Amino acid sequence: MEDPIRDFLHYLIVERGLADNTIQSYQRDLKDYQEYIEKVERIASWEKVTREMITRYLYTLKDKGRKPATLARHMASVRAFHRFLIREGIVSHDPSDQIGTPKAERRLPKILSTQEVERLLEGPDQETPTGLRDKAILEVLYATGIRVSELVHLNNEDMHLTMGFLRCLGKGNKERIVPLGGHAVRAVEVYLAEAKPRLVKKKDNEALFVNHRGQRLTRQGFWKILKRLALETGIHKPITPHTLRHSFATHLLENGADLRAVQEMLGHADISTTEIYTHVTKHRLKDVYATYHPRA
Repeated sequence: MEDPIRDFLHYLIVERGLADNTIQSYQRDLKDYQEYIEKVERIASWEKVTREMITRYLYTLKDKGRKPATLARHMASVRAFHRFLIREGIVSHDPSDQIGTPKAERRLPKILSTQEVERLLEGPDQETPTGLRDKAILEVLYATGIRVSELVHLNNEDMHLTMGFLRCLGKGNKERIVPLGGHAVRAVEVYLAEAKPRLVKKKDNEALFVNHRGQRLTRQGFWKILKRLALETGIHKPITPHTLRHSFATHLLENGADLRAVQEMLGHADISTTEIYTHVTKHRLKDVYATYHPRA
């Protein structure tokens, strides 16, 4: 039963062009699903899987304490896999058809206030090469709202500093152009002129942001940098590599930005994904009202 899963993952990579993290998520979900079908249901062929088996699998996950969002993701993986089996002629029926997807709890993203963002942006030690790099990274993330996975894949040629924009590849290898603010442009210019030459040994290094060894910075590497800077600048709320992206979108909408424009900059395929940030701004308005209105 492993071969069809392997073929499905290959299809996602080659034909759908999905990101590595998404592929790994599918792989984990389907490995878990396969183990359940083989060990619990004692089935050795995808053709023999039934609707009832999939339903019992979801209840098993629920009994293990999996959250609605996790259940929804597992079901999406199972459904996509069975549709692939149908299309490839491996099975004659789709047992996942008409099984309802568990409703995922829609949590409001955690964001930083503008004051906290300012503190974070001023945190790096700009007397050192790595500090200048960290300053440029934070300025770019907050100026553009790009994902950290997109940031670490940026090359020198993707930055168009004179014209004030960058080019990045998002999910599904979709290219988009995002404006860069003046602060971000200046921070990147200083980094390229004063810091990167001291970090990189090879002159033909195409990676924009590099680590202290001159190699392309990784997502994990940035995560460590962010946690350290948050601690040093006294930001005690939960912070992740996505926090600046959430803050970017929320602050734009709070200041009157058009929802469609924010959707385009974030690279969201569906505007409903962007709409979550309108709920964040409403939530923050209630907090302000409760704090400052004399009769709240």
